[in-house]
Amino acid sequence: MARRIRWLGLGMVLCFFVLFLQLNNIQVLKAHQYANDPGNPAVIAQSQRPRGVIQSADGVILARSVTAPKNSDYKYERVYNPQWASTFSAIVGIDSPRFTNYGVEASYNSYLVAHNKPVTSLKDLLTTGGPVTDTITLTISTKMQAAAKAALGGQTGALVALDPQTGAVLAMYSNPTYDPNPLVSVNPTTESDAFTADTHINLTGFAPFTSMAYQDSFFSPGSTFKTVTTAAVYDHAPQLINTSIPYTGPIAPGYFKGQTTSISNDSGGKCGGPISIMLPESCDTGYAILGSMVGAPSMTTEAEGFGFNQQPPIDLPHGASEISDFLQPSCYQNAQVYLAFSSIGQKCTTASALQMAMVASAFADNGVIMTPHVMDEIRDSDGNLVTQYQPTPWKQATSQTTAQAVTGLMQKVVTNGTASGVGFPARDDVAAKTGTAQAGLGNTHVNAWMIAFAPASHPTVAIAVVVPNTRLDLLGAEVAGPVVKSMIESVLGQ
Repeated sequence: MARRIRWLGLGMVLCFFVLFLQLNNIQVLKAHQYANDPGNPAVIAQSQRPRGVIQSADGVILARSVTAPKNSDYKYERVYNPQWASTFSAIVGIDSPRFTNYGVEASYNSYLVAHNKPVTSLKDLLTTGGPVTDTITLTISTKMQAAAKAALGGQTGALVALDPQTGAVLAMYSNPTYDPNPLVSVNPTTESDAFTADTHINLTGFAPFTSMAYQDSFFSPGSTFKTVTTAAVYDHAPQLINTSIPYTGPIAPGYFKGQTTSISNDSGGKCGGPISIMLPESCDTGYAILGSMVGAPSMTTEAEGFGFNQQPPIDLPHGASEISDFLQPSCYQNAQVYLAFSSIGQKCTTASALQMAMVASAFADNGVIMTPHVMDEIRDSDGNLVTQYQPTPWKQATSQTTAQAVTGLMQKVVTNGTASGVGFPARDDVAAKTGTAQAGLGNTHVNAWMIAFAPASHPTVAIAVVVPNTRLDLLGAEVAGPVVKSMIESVLGQ
């Protein structure tokens, strides 16, 4: 009898343990999935009420709810301003009966859905009003987003412009983009057909709701990363600041431990000298040697200080593909050559446009990276302020002294370096760095990059542009340079 009781007791303990696991699975691990599942009664109930408005910094309504067509299962339908729908879709996102929500629609869902008004006064306590919705105002104006679209033109690529002093996103655009309206139709056939017909799905095969600008970190940043390597010299190996790296042409296999291919300069010629010469002319061989001299631990510390190997803190839905990598174990195999290539933004270094915009903003703001954000303020249906974003530092990437030193070198890139042919007006006082990274199977294409900020003496904009998979004979200055120039002119000319 006692044995049966023991077995019964053990069985009950196991049942409680399984119940505990399932409760955690439902209430913790899959809580977000179930909370947003189209079949969730709470989600269905929300769809029977209008959502709040999303508007641009200049007050243009980008998303609103309208009465759904008759005979629909829903009372309201989400509508995105036709003039701006595809231009803002990667930021605003969608709120779809089938695909749930993305973008700002997801990040600030609790403000956009109908909810009880917070009690802030005696009047609120005594008033029995119905559910209310809030209005989200973005940091991005239609003027700046239109400028970004025009600057990038029909090229496949991405652009992010930040206010380095506050972290506010001034523009974030990538091409290809998508029209969100058919994807939120209350007609299931229209919704499904729109998804099936959307063939652009961006370069990495993600769903079309994602943005190449901040959710695609698979592009080698090339020589734009030399700004981080330069900062690492100042911060961790100051004895190398004035060290003259030997002038050399292609570095033959075997120079670095594990090296099986040569490392060459874009021109195929020789270069070297101290960093004051090598950064403006973007010397690949010299920086490969320099990075290896700084060492993997210090280079990794510096890169992570700028945000690599971490989730960017932007107030948009996150994913693993956002994380920009530097010398991750899955790539780095304890061979010196990986560090050499990574120090010039190749091999084990990958980045998103947002990441490199934050690198530029760090040098623009005395070494500080402010938390990037797209929400400016939220107001209730009566126009009262609910919350306003307060600029918050994310990282002290480097020291003020280092930031100023690298800024001076980036100015030389514009005046007599690899960006001198872009044609930046002297009045704009631009500090920049070009990047041309080998890409594609067999290195048949390049990723064209440029990061910049202006005016260098008192920066108001920091920007990164990537145009991936361009012709092998083109350089970052030629492809990304005009895009950066156009955007800086748009911001400074406001």
